[in-house]
Amino acid sequence: MSIDFNTPAFEVIRDEKRCIQCKVCVQQCANSVHAYDEEEDIVKADDMKCVNCHRCVLLCPTRALKIKKYSLEFKENANWTSTAINEIYKQAQTGGVLLSSMGNPKPFPIYWDKMLLNASQVTNPSIDPLREPMETKVMLGRKPEKLEFDLNGKLITEIPPQLELNIPIMFSAMSYGSISRNAHESLARAASELGIFYNTGEGGLNRDFYKYGKNTIVQVASGRFGVNKDYLNAGAAIEIKIGQGAKPGIGGHLPGEKVDEDVSATRMIPEGSDAISPAPHHDIYSIEDLRQLIYSLKEVTDYKKPVFVKIAAVHNAAAIASGIARAGADAIVIDGFRGGTGAAPTRVRDNVGIPVELALATIDQRLREEGIRNQVSIIAAGSIRNSADIVKAIALGADAVYIASAAVIALGCHMCHACSTGKCNWGIATQEPELVKRLNPDIMYKRLINLISAWNHEIQEILGGMGINAIDSLRGNRLMLRGIDINDKELEILGIKYAGE
Repeated sequence: MSIDFNTPAFEVIRDEKRCIQCKVCVQQCANSVHAYDEEEDIVKADDMKCVNCHRCVLLCPTRALKIKKYSLEFKENANWTSTAINEIYKQAQTGGVLLSSMGNPKPFPIYWDKMLLNASQVTNPSIDPLREPMETKVMLGRKPEKLEFDLNGKLITEIPPQLELNIPIMFSAMSYGSISRNAHESLARAASELGIFYNTGEGGLNRDFYKYGKNTIVQVASGRFGVNKDYLNAGAAIEIKIGQGAKPGIGGHLPGEKVDEDVSATRMIPEGSDAISPAPHHDIYSIEDLRQLIYSLKEVTDYKKPVFVKIAAVHNAAAIASGIARAGADAIVIDGFRGGTGAAPTRVRDNVGIPVELALATIDQRLREEGIRNQVSIIAAGSIRNSADIVKAIALGADAVYIASAAVIALGCHMCHACSTGKCNWGIATQEPELVKRLNPDIMYKRLINLISAWNHEIQEILGGMGINAIDSLRGNRLMLRGIDINDKELEILGIKYAGE
């Protein structure tokens, strides 16, 4: 018999004195980690199946369970780490590509944490947002070169289509199929109540969610799943997905097991078939091709909806963004390498792309130097974790941000990085009916509202501390940022000074 050289990633520790054999863990674990042994009258655990989602730990009524990292030690070697060795064992056994979920976990610099914000003192006093007006509303879309008014003061300049956000935050693309119907509904309802937007992702839009259309951004990706005239006109804006931060340069794959009857109808593909997105759009091989698609989408929607273009953060993102702006896009979405995903090849997720902070800064600077910054809005994405990250992103040049990982964490995600299995114990990244039911949209959409509302309060406090009373006044204002523990080249790319200067 062949030996499986892999050991468990995690170890389930059960306190037998506390365990009352209630079997809640057995019933709740979608990965079949826990099993009841009738002969011995005990519950046992198969550590090899554990993904550390925490559900059994949190639902155990007597707190009898703990999950710990498995303690097998390899001989210490800075180059051949246990992760590198175990990955080779796995591929030698299966011959398959390693898949991972969520964003890049490697300890690369997190530039949000290396930037500090300025604060007002005496000569430029701070503002109290509780007692003074504070504006966090933003408009996304192409802005005119100038405004003209008639003799009565009435605006006569035609304004291109805009998206109006009460808060500069949107829910990023997560397709129906990769996430559950209940998760999708939670995002849609929260966006509608908050006066912001959520993105359908590349999986089309279920007919039941057309009622949220005025708060919906519909996506056109390389697979064109679910794309038709009704779909394009159902949303408030259209996003062309060229790239994704978690997997720049490659396509996507939704396994057929996740394509049930509802997902099949929404994506317009046969039930049970794999949904494979090719790496490129097969009608886009130049900026001119992209321009043609942008204007085709504008034509089919009577030029009433802004068109976004989403790209991954890569080393030449600034030049690409310049071309996108000149091609007629109303907004550019830049997605950094820490952006989440339902599934991506591990090697791509962990080694391709650059931080969104660096790409964002270079894009904003390039568009300003070329005199076309007003022609396009910029939306930053790729692991926006809190309100401070948002404020820093806007100071670097973003008009607004997308969040996805933070949103699913608010819905209960415990970052177990097992989305690709379809066995999400929290009812988020799954299509299995019994698991989907675990996420109640009537409750969970309120958690999203709480999160965004809390961040909005914090954004206002931070703006007030800077002496700024409108979020638009911060956009691209890098004088409000200072770097710490950053080298000269990084400071140059970010366009900020060192702390103390």
